Amino acid sequence: MVFKEAGSSSSYSLPPYPREDTPLLTNSPPLSSQFKTCANIFIAIVGAGVLGLPYTFKTTGYATGLIMLFIVAFLTYHCMLLLVNTRRKLESIMGFSKIKSFGDLGFSICGPFGRFSVDAMIVLSQAGFCVSYLIFIASTLSYLVAGNSTGETIPVFLGLTPKVLFLWGCFPFQLGLNSIKTLTHLAPLSIFADAVDITAKSVVMVEDVFEFMQNRPNLEAFKGFSVFFYGIGVAVYAFEGIGMVLPLESETKDKEKFGRVLGIGMGLISVLFGAFGALGYFAFGEETKDIITNNLGQGLISIVVQLGLCINLFITFPLMMNPVYEVFERRFYDSRYCLWIRWLLVLIVSLVALLVPNFADFLSLVGSSVCVVLGFVLPALFHCIVFRDELGWRCLVSDGAIMVFGFVVAVTGTYTSVSEILSPKA
Repeated sequence: MVFKEAGSSSSYSLPPYPREDTPLLTNSPPLSSQFKTCANIFIAIVGAGVLGLPYTFKTTGYATGLIMLFIVAFLTYHCMLLLVNTRRKLESIMGFSKIKSFGDLGFSICGPFGRFSVDAMIVLSQAGFCVSYLIFIASTLSYLVAGNSTGETIPVFLGLTPKVLFLWGCFPFQLGLNSIKTLTHLAPLSIFADAVDITAKSVVMVEDVFEFMQNRPNLEAFKGFSVFFYGIGVAVYAFEGIGMVLPLESETKDKEKFGRVLGIGMGLISVLFGAFGALGYFAFGEETKDIITNNLGQGLISIVVQLGLCINLFITFPLMMNPVYEVFERRFYDSRYCLWIRWLLVLIVSLVALLVPNFADFLSLVGSSVCVVLGFVLPALFHCIVFRDELGWRCLVSDGAIMVFGFVVAVTGTYTSVSEILSPKA
């Protein structure tokens, strides 16, 4: 539908800022089939966060954990559709078809401040995820080779520890992967990474079933309201990828079916996350560790699983960095593909992963604050601004409830994360 007064409405016109109103992509990229789109959705959302879900179920209780997980999954899917529908509405009333990203949408609604706010949060969240990927890969490989989960063993070559060596060993290969221009060209790698990831997590879940049959630990369904927001925060982090939904929809061949494809993808991911978290907790009970693979021991199966997860996160890295590249290429290279900017950003992310080995607390802070605002508050706010005249009080009630929920979770989660960071460690 189109607003009747669209032609005279200044609320939806783009100010004449030549650098800010330039769309992220100026050339039409190759379009993705539904299968490729679903693969990219899967790999954009499934990341390292799922490995902490069993520990979350231990903390909250399995029933609470499942409830929180499916609530966040539904809200994430709903907010992704809000972004897509808001973009389509703006394009219909302005005839503007170059809103390719979350940042473009923020600019078209709130001007340069909207663009900057979205861009800053996307850069922080997406780069933060990628830092955690590199840390997990380097630490896991160090553990498998040196038998030390932190990788801080005696230097083995040129004064470097195994963790540092593995991190820099990944660097040249990441330069090559991150040189790929479009998400569509990454789809074959995404499909391969999906297969590896599903296989690895399936093996973990099968091991969990056998472990549960042998041990049958004591389990708790609910552990009180005090852990409610903890479960929400971890679940929000697990469903990462809000910054990818508009680029993925832009490169979808059949855009009318994107909502269905997104729904199928989110449904499958939700079931996978719920099964993975519940089975991990059922297997080890109160002995469940913060990263579930640490419960599997040193056997061959554990090694294969951890290598599979490393391969998945290694291939996921360029996909998750794509929104960061778009922001920097627009601001510093007139929205054109720039190899040296991408390589520089890979270097910076690698250095952060190297210099911040204990990243869990900071990652929790980013997930509880930036990701909640980016994933819930801003989509509902943008949708409410654009559709307020059409939807009236229904828009205020539905979108307002999501915004309030997001702010409560962000404030509570941020306070908890900061308290954890500032508290003395044992």
